[in-house]
Amino acid sequence: MGAHDPQLGGCDRITGLRVYGWAVSGYTYPCYHSLSERLLDLPVERRSSLVPRVALQESLGLYKAGKNAGESEDEYLARLARVSQRELASEPGPQADLDLRRFLVLFLGRLLFATRGDAVHCRFLPLLEDLGEVGGYAWGAAFLTHQFDGLSASERQTSTSGFYPFLQVWAYLHLPALGRGDLTRPGLVPIARCWDSRRDTRHLVDQLERLQEAIDSYPHLDVVWHPHLGEGDEGQPWLVLARPYFGRSVWLHALNLVLPLNLFLTQRSLGLKKSIVEFPVRDRFRRPGRSFRRLHDTTDWRERAREQIENWERKGKVVRSDATTDDAYLQAWM
Repeated sequence: MGAHDPQLGGCDRITGLRVYGWAVSGYTYPCYHSLSERLLDLPVERRSSLVPRVALQESLGLYKAGKNAGESEDEYLARLARVSQRELASEPGPQADLDLRRFLVLFLGRLLFATRGDAVHCRFLPLLEDLGEVGGYAWGAAFLTHQFDGLSASERQTSTSGFYPFLQVWAYLHLPALGRGDLTRPGLVPIARCWDSRRDTRHLVDQLERLQEAIDSYPHLDVVWHPHLGEGDEGQPWLVLARPYFGRSVWLHALNLVLPLNLFLTQRSLGLKKSIVEFPVRDRFRRPGRSFRRLHDTTDWRERAREQIENWERKGKVVRSDATTDDAYLQAWM
């Protein structure tokens, strides 16, 4: 993403998730049985940290609330809200807190930080114990960390995990010539609400092959480096508080995932663009720097990644360049 669409800013605009505040960091445990029983009143699969998806959905009244044929996304979400309201506690208190934690575990573990498999991981549950603090975390930055890790770890076309609508909308904005999305509700925020994906009746394998070919041969002049240039902050007040994090190289945190946002290596990050764009060839992805992945022991990530936490709290390092032309920028970039 470019100077007018920095990675944290692009995530903020597309999803509406806050990218400022406390780093998503804390303790992880090899076993979440007792914590799940206390905070969720739900069983955790034996010898794992996973809550069965069906049990979570049933507790929220969502298990059989599938999308109906011909139903729009907005209609579907409105119906889900009505179904849930019949099941969930209507008054503040212990039951309402229990319902909210169950929903957040489902939302974080099954949607925002999705992984392969059917069950839902409990790794964020310790951060949900004090519900008054949940809104203070930089969930958008953690989400971007999860996306980066999933993309850099993928070696097969079927192995990527994550929240796919984010990648889809990012492509609609930066690679419009792919023609994959329809701008049906312009002006809505977050930006992801503006777009609908186009229906494709071809076999999935054929769709993937065609899409990969299109991306590999995408004309560099058709790339939109700054899709949000000229846009204001109207309807997006969270951007004002997030701006101090934009345009900076900083470490991003999602518990055991601690990855660098190397903005100085990003195309057009210094205000100029490369004259030729070389898209990475498939299966040449590499993990972008140091990451901590151990989940088998009880670990305090605020202590283990103290240097990176302090870097986040300082809002990283501003990216500047003395380059005044594309050629000078290319030399600095090289």
